[in-house]
Amino acid sequence: MTLKTLSSHGCYGGVQSFHVHDSTATATPMRFGVFTPPGAGPFPVLWCLAGLTCTEETFAIKAGAQRVAGELGLMLVTPDTSPRGEGVADDPAYDMGQAAGFYLNATEAPWAAHFHMRTWLERELPQIIDANFPADMTRQSITGHSMGGHGALTFALREPDRFKSVSAFAPIVSPLNCPWGHKALTGYLGPDRAAWRPYDACALLEDGARVAEILVDQGESDPYLVEQLKPELLEAACAKAGVPLTLRRHAGYDHGYWFIQGVIADHLLWHAERLRA
Repeated sequence: MTLKTLSSHGCYGGVQSFHVHDSTATATPMRFGVFTPPGAGPFPVLWCLAGLTCTEETFAIKAGAQRVAGELGLMLVTPDTSPRGEGVADDPAYDMGQAAGFYLNATEAPWAAHFHMRTWLERELPQIIDANFPADMTRQSITGHSMGGHGALTFALREPDRFKSVSAFAPIVSPLNCPWGHKALTGYLGPDRAAWRPYDACALLEDGARVAEILVDQGESDPYLVEQLKPELLEAACAKAGVPLTLRRHAGYDHGYWFIQGVIADHLLWHAERLRA
């Protein structure tokens, strides 16, 4: 398993770096970023999953997380959002194919050859982080934005023993019940909706998955709020499951990183408290 450093930058006393490795899960090169805070470590790890159209650089560049992460001693890992490259299936639309991996393992052609993001993030990339960075893999948490919020919620609900906390910014809470999800899950997994349920936070809660608590921030001027995101579905699912949900709605904020910059410090502090527990 090869690992190549693409770039490395001093940042708030720590180092922001970007890397690529040959993935056996996707059978492609896969990229990711790491912010290593100042000090010797080992550091607790916060996985930060980006949304549609994004790369491993998006959260690292736009969220403004490194200053507070450095003060808190948090390592940030920012994975790419899909396999890429020559010979990798794609779609001309922004919400399918490359940069739209939906953090799942595809079973349908042509996607099944490479789109195994779930295996990459559950099994392969954690091993690479553990072997090559001063990470404390006994202390992991996860967050994400939009499609990445969907990823964060579903990874945490499927692996509650791995992640000590989970949060999300404007997440897709139920792909079974929105156009983005219908398109992606049908394309990647086929028409059987039972196969979709492991990739839907509300369905996982309905099926018995549990986490200790969830933090979500949502802008009320988000153009995707009503049709695609539907946070009220997560509210209902958490209430029924008895999972504490802090859902904060923000007037005047949309779906982008200007919104995330305003709440990122709260999320980092929230995760740091739980990673210390």
